[in-house]
Amino acid sequence: MLSKNGINGGNGHMNPRVLVPEKLSPDGLVLLRKSLEVDEKKGLSAEDILALIPDYDALIVRSETKITAPLLQAGKKLKVVARAGVGVDNVDVETATKLGIIVVNSPSGNIGAAAEHTIALLLSVARNIADACSSLKEGKWERSRLVGVEVKGKTLGIIGLGKVGITVARFAKGLGMAVEALDPYCSPAIAQSANVNLVSSLPKLLSISDFLTIHTPLIASTKGMIGKKELLAMKKGARILNVARGGMIDEEALLEALNSGHIAGAGMDVFTSEPPPAGSSAANLIAHPKVVATPHLGASTVEAQENVSIDVCEQVLSILHGDLPRSAVNAPLILPEEYKTLQPFVRLVEKMGSLYTQHYAAPHLSETAATSQADARTTFDLIYEGSLATLTNTKPLFAALIKGLTTPISSGMNVNIVNAEFIARDRGLVINEQHSRSPSDHPYSSLVTLRARSSAPSRASSRRRPAAPASTDNDAPAARDPLLIEQAISGYVSASQIYISRLDRFATAFVPEGNLLICHNYDSPGKIGAVGGILGKEGVNINYMSVAPVSQAGEGGQEGGKEESNEALMILGVDREVGKEVVGKLVAEEGILEVSVLAL
Repeated sequence: MLSKNGINGGNGHMNPRVLVPEKLSPDGLVLLRKSLEVDEKKGLSAEDILALIPDYDALIVRSETKITAPLLQAGKKLKVVARAGVGVDNVDVETATKLGIIVVNSPSGNIGAAAEHTIALLLSVARNIADACSSLKEGKWERSRLVGVEVKGKTLGIIGLGKVGITVARFAKGLGMAVEALDPYCSPAIAQSANVNLVSSLPKLLSISDFLTIHTPLIASTKGMIGKKELLAMKKGARILNVARGGMIDEEALLEALNSGHIAGAGMDVFTSEPPPAGSSAANLIAHPKVVATPHLGASTVEAQENVSIDVCEQVLSILHGDLPRSAVNAPLILPEEYKTLQPFVRLVEKMGSLYTQHYAAPHLSETAATSQADARTTFDLIYEGSLATLTNTKPLFAALIKGLTTPISSGMNVNIVNAEFIARDRGLVINEQHSRSPSDHPYSSLVTLRARSSAPSRASSRRRPAAPASTDNDAPAARDPLLIEQAISGYVSASQIYISRLDRFATAFVPEGNLLICHNYDSPGKIGAVGGILGKEGVNINYMSVAPVSQAGEGGQEGGKEESNEALMILGVDREVGKEVVGKLVAEEGILEVSVLAL
């Protein structure tokens, strides 16, 4: 359900294709090459990637490649963008989400490396390591000029107490530092476990810090967060570090603070523009004698590169197999045990949605007309009963329903857990998920029911009166509305096989797969033979057939009338798609009320 295809990419190649335009540790790529076609193409321009991307199912980058909206829109087969690192600042996540492209990263692969690099810069700035090394290599011996400060007993201020921030805090505590942090989202218990004191405001943190380090993502609220005002609010002689993202410190303001002596030193691994253009504030900052600068080396260790490569490649492989990623930044987290339980129901609900669109919408509608009729004026209830009702995370089922409802009338749309809610809003679909924990008399451990209420007439309702809705207090007004059409489909899972158990008033049990014919007919002798005879003459082979009588209780537990009790459905699995001409002959047969052709 998460990808349009399984391991076969459907793009003229036996396996899906993965584009890797940046250097990536070979450890992860080895995993991909077992079943995917991997193209390493370093040194590509943005225009080169834009031209190549339509042929690829996955794109793996680090920080140099910018994943823009035009690039994502050009990737017609693209299912996943993987960022081999922590942040996704170089990815247009909003556009990816709308297009149903999963964006994954590796939030834990380089935590240790980034934290260690922060401490390395902290000590280098404190003890003038870079300046001393350069001086010594020039043949000088300037011990008195290069006197530094000890970090023991000093206060380290941390902005952002995430995984890297908390690791830096623990390292700093080992050096004997006091650690204060600002993070409105951090649990006090987590901070306490690392002996970190949380402060309530940035001015408070700035005023008490001897060293300040930043470990937050670059977003609108953090861009330029340390400017001239904030630097002046720091202690005279304080030092500042950034191993997170360029752009959070005003580089021109920092230069001014260093030149005035208010800030004693800076350790910089990231810059607003990388590499910094000659003559820019970042370039001048790098050249400053009080700055220890490195070219974005926070994650550049052999171990970190191996970790992030393996992590993102495993996720790409998982997604292209139709499974869930571990670290999707634009999809909800679903635990593996939950997904294992949901997986057969994902297939069931998708088939139920597709069955609804194909069986109840008028045949051979254009995409626009079908969307208007099947979506815009219909409200859907997705009802979970039994053990399924106890699950709190049913996002995959919601997404499966959207995919099932829209795929038969939408060409080339990639619908998945990432963009399902966006597509539902865009199409005007109203879907209510209900967890019914009331005792039930059905024999299934879990039952899913899709109930659709529409004010527009549909093909399935045009030749017979609408089925009576369930007799609950909430549904009573709907029962009195003569224009309201209601349909219901129920299904269950048995030994990992999916079954449809109900179509409106009709009780059944069939597997919703392959080419199907659903014939609504009067339940009288000769109908099965007549349908079989017509199909046989047309060379259509029947693989299986199921007869669905009207349920004894009728829909919603109500007794059906005399005319309804004399009706039935024939569900036939056939070996090929049945054309209009054959359908016309079937409908012309006496006692055959209507015929649906489905491809599931």
